[in-house]
Amino acid sequence: MTRVGRVERTTKETSVLVEIDLDGTGKTDIATGVGFYDHMLDQLGRHGLFDLTVKTDGDLHIDSHHTIEDTALALGAAFKQALGDKVGIYRFGNCTVPLDESLAQVTVDLSGRPYLVHTEPERMAPMIGEYDTTMTRHILESFVAQAQIALHVHVPYGRNAHHIVECQFKALARALRYASERDPRAAGILPSTKGAL
Repeated sequence: MTRVGRVERTTKETSVLVEIDLDGTGKTDIATGVGFYDHMLDQLGRHGLFDLTVKTDGDLHIDSHHTIEDTALALGAAFKQALGDKVGIYRFGNCTVPLDESLAQVTVDLSGRPYLVHTEPERMAPMIGEYDTTMTRHILESFVAQAQIALHVHVPYGRNAHHIVECQFKALARALRYASERDPRAAGILPSTKGAL
């Protein structure tokens, strides 16, 4: 059974296509028009071993907000679609990733209940190229809302804004990978005592 999600989202502000294969090899094809965001989504695919295609055409003449937000919403919806019934998966995943002076700790529960806890160092540089660093939390909020997962992201320290954001995406990729992988000891079993996720 293939675990693939495909979502097209079109508004007056953006046109987004996201395709994700949870059992891929980390092959990515990303183009949002926001260079640093493309780099982060590439990290998500490569370190999660998700085959990931993202094509977004947004109103960048205004700013990057709508482009980034709508892409994250579509990505969350595609991830949820790809998970399917969640039978036989590990459900929980966590990963801690260093990037030079920065450290990110990410824990995820593919619970069916959207919830985000996010902390990162204060007084970060406001921009990384065209990327507004306040958008990282909003990306995660948007992704969580559509994927319907519980996500805790904690960056206890870091100085360089690029490193602080990038280690979050790398740790997120690995945590999602571990949580969504099939557990050979739980084939055919839904990982919930409630009988629903």
